Amino acid sequence: MKRFLEFLFLSVIVVVASSCNIDEVITTSMPPKIYLDSDSGIYTVKAGREVVITPAYENAEGATYSWKMDGRLIGNEASLSFMREKVGEYYILLTITSNTGSDSEEIRVDVVEREIPTVTIASNDNITVALGSEVTLNASVRKTSLATEFSWSINNEVVCQEFTYTFEANALGRYSVTANASNEDGEHSDSITIEVVNAEDMPFVWEFDRTAYHTVAGRKLRITPSAINQTTDVTYHWSIEEKEAAGGEPYYTFVADAAGEYNVTATAVAQRGKGEVTITHNFVVTVYDEGTYYRAANGSSKADWSKVLDYTPAPGQFINELKTGGFDGTQTTPEAAIAYAETRMRETDINGNPYPNWVSLGGFGGYIVVGFDHSIVNSGDYDLAILGNSFSGSSEPGIVWVMQDENGDGLPNDTWYELAGSETGKDTTIQNYAVTYYRPSGAGMPVQWTDNLGNSGEVDYLTQFHRQEYYYPLWIEEDSYTLTGTCLEPRNYDASGNGSYWVNAEYDWGYADNFSPVDREGEGDNSNAVANINHFKISNAIDCDCEPIHLEFIDFVKVQCGVNAKSGWLGEVSTEVFGFYDYNMKR
Repeated sequence: MKRFLEFLFLSVIVVVASSCNIDEVITTSMPPKIYLDSDSGIYTVKAGREVVITPAYENAEGATYSWKMDGRLIGNEASLSFMREKVGEYYILLTITSNTGSDSEEIRVDVVEREIPTVTIASNDNITVALGSEVTLNASVRKTSLATEFSWSINNEVVCQEFTYTFEANALGRYSVTANASNEDGEHSDSITIEVVNAEDMPFVWEFDRTAYHTVAGRKLRITPSAINQTTDVTYHWSIEEKEAAGGEPYYTFVADAAGEYNVTATAVAQRGKGEVTITHNFVVTVYDEGTYYRAANGSSKADWSKVLDYTPAPGQFINELKTGGFDGTQTTPEAAIAYAETRMRETDINGNPYPNWVSLGGFGGYIVVGFDHSIVNSGDYDLAILGNSFSGSSEPGIVWVMQDENGDGLPNDTWYELAGSETGKDTTIQNYAVTYYRPSGAGMPVQWTDNLGNSGEVDYLTQFHRQEYYYPLWIEEDSYTLTGTCLEPRNYDASGNGSYWVNAEYDWGYADNFSPVDREGEGDNSNAVANINHFKISNAIDCDCEPIHLEFIDFVKVQCGVNAKSGWLGEVSTEVFGFYDYNMKR
């Protein structure tokens, strides 16, 4: 017992000796403590940029520091300089150790993308123009939260700082035209080449996308060039079976009274200074008798469409969209796009009943083509029904086209006839309107367009609603594509006056996805935007001159977005369709 008391007494002496008595207050050395310079413990930095993490410490005399990520030491100083090129979340464990103890804190560093202001020029990469002419160029820049500088330069010399630039071809030569945008995160540019040549050296373009056509005896067939760059100082000659045909236009309206095969030759002679440039095209037109390939409905025929034959939308906010739009990123071929459209329009409810979903056609000119397992007969009344999702104040009119399978091959490669609507023949309706869309240079950018009337614009990218990289269809390989059709005068307007409430007013009759008081089926304002039907008459078909034409039946139907407009924060006006059916079989 005595030896134990001696040991206890000596221990007390050691404890007292290890403390300091200051004004009779006993203090003991404390372990170190970390105080992060971020309340949340999360630091944000842009890719390729450096963030310095500098915590405050307490009781850190003689301490050592350890910064570890994924178990690997990345620093041993009181502060850490951190930089990564790859976007993502990085977790770091900071530990401070001294002879009185240790402390640890987990830190998260979010590496985010830099806001580089990507640029797109609405043009093909190479342009050839005649001396003395002008070319108007338009550029768009992806918006960022940073102040951005923009400029046009020619052969590296800045010439303009506006988004629209007019190039004046005052001297022969080859010019590199560049649009450049920059901010503190970086810069990006897009370039095109303009070659200025003498007028007589300009290439003469007069191209057609087909050499074979089909039609029916007695009907008009318009043979129209797909590209042409000169309308003056050119003479045109057309012949049928080597006999001169009337008309001296770059296009030709062919009519034959009897079935057979006809050889058509077209020649254009363009004046070039003291010389001439001659282009010749040869076509074969096969003419059939009406009803040659008529397919009567039978007991197994279905009223609904049987297959999607083409799906080529214009750029729009639901194109490539992974959530509401129903895309999954694998639609990188025309065949996959068609399969997507078929799957959407064949959806069912939990009981297996048909419950089709909508397919968006994007902006102006976007279209879908369907076929049926039989020919739809012209009854003189409503023959065709098309489902859209219009409601009061929201009409996005689709032009309806019909086609007979004139050559019997089961493909929509014959003649399209528009079904007339309430706007047909009006001065405000534009026939053969064409819009060319250009692939954006970067993700999150608007899609630029130009039209055949000299106008240009953008399909806005709506960051508040969508996150897909592009509105430009993934399955279109070309960097630009052109859609041609009938364009109606827009009826959308800002009812609020401050951009908060947009109305897409309806048209009287004759259009898909239109809240028509005449041809729509259903009552009320359809405020839930459920699928509702517009009805159409084959007897309203018109030909290439907008004159009525009689079709005994049709086999294919095309719906094409018929307005080039956008409604503020709602985005572009874009037709949606849910399905098609032969109304004769259901009424």
